[in-house]
Amino acid sequence: MTRTQAGLRLSFYYTALFIGVGTQLPFWPLWLKDRGLTPVEIGLIIAVIYVTKVVVNPLIGHVVDKRGDRRRPMVVLATAAAIGWLAFALTDGFWTILTLSVVATGCWSAIMPVGESLVLAVATHHKLDYGRVRLWGSASFILAAIATGQILTGQPTSLLVWLVSAALALTAISCATLPDQRIPVGPGREPARLAPLLGSAPFLLFLAAASLNQAAHTVYYGFATIHWKSAGIEGDVIGYLWSEGVVAEIALFAFSGRVVARLGPARLLLIAALAGIVRWLVLGTTTALPALALAQLLHAATFGCGHLGAMHFLNRAVPAGLSARAQGIFAGIAAGAAPGLMSLASGRLYEAFGGGAFLTMAAISMASGLAAWLLARRWDGGLIKQGADRG
Repeated sequence: MTRTQAGLRLSFYYTALFIGVGTQLPFWPLWLKDRGLTPVEIGLIIAVIYVTKVVVNPLIGHVVDKRGDRRRPMVVLATAAAIGWLAFALTDGFWTILTLSVVATGCWSAIMPVGESLVLAVATHHKLDYGRVRLWGSASFILAAIATGQILTGQPTSLLVWLVSAALALTAISCATLPDQRIPVGPGREPARLAPLLGSAPFLLFLAAASLNQAAHTVYYGFATIHWKSAGIEGDVIGYLWSEGVVAEIALFAFSGRVVARLGPARLLLIAALAGIVRWLVLGTTTALPALALAQLLHAATFGCGHLGAMHFLNRAVPAGLSARAQGIFAGIAAGAAPGLMSLASGRLYEAFGGGAFLTMAAISMASGLAAWLLARRWDGGLIKQGADRG
């Protein structure tokens, strides 16, 4: 397979994957609200979805590292998620929705860490710029968010179930077209040990910085749309607000090679945290559109810099034989346990303080910045050796 072919297939995968994310993420809380769920129940469902990743993602990563095959498990997971999501059309009531959310979104979330492991391996092999491949996912997120906002203006949120399921079916097709890049496994080849990685101070500081940064986004993901809609902002404008920040993210990804080379993963995580302090302070104190529009540009930093920093840290610091497990641990803790636990509180915070709940997120970003600063001081930028560095 040529370099160009590999790049096109990776770009198709991210496009399909993030059509689903752009359709579901900004508007799913509205679907839950229209099913009669309270803010506390919405927060609990979001929390349980996050916590599910703690079990599912490392488990799938362990299986994938033992197999060496990444593409086939991704196809299976995407197909199961597409089928599972259709079942939401038949569900009603908090406990039924909660149970199905664990199954359907558990399959969906497990695709991402396995996919990142595969994409980074292919990008390294073919000397592709990860950010320029990843930006197609961000672009499709924008288009999906805008289109979904337009569709839902004056239409029932029940349409979301069908839209998300179709996007997941397209994701399954895209997974089947990915390069079949494998990590060699088999008899006589000793599997890489996980314990030294988990005992490494740089890895633990990385998890702390990334986890806190993700946790600081929970009120935004769970209640920004509800908060803005209650302030009188229309659904299509909300779609533009979500999409606008991703435009800045795309610009960052387009130049990610230079950015990563100049700043490095640890500094990128620090920038993400500092930008988070500013962004959440703004969102917590106003719903004026000009201020929101400016604050949303910081998504390029709070998410974009955070994501680039995390992916490049894992690619540089983690041995290849641990890549799927490390991605699974990262997804399980930084994208699972940390925001999941915070989501348990986010519903109550929003119910009690409304937009003021964002101010708590600013404090969490401060803690993320401290961990990122310590990481920059402790990590030499290289591979974490098996049986070595504990700090």
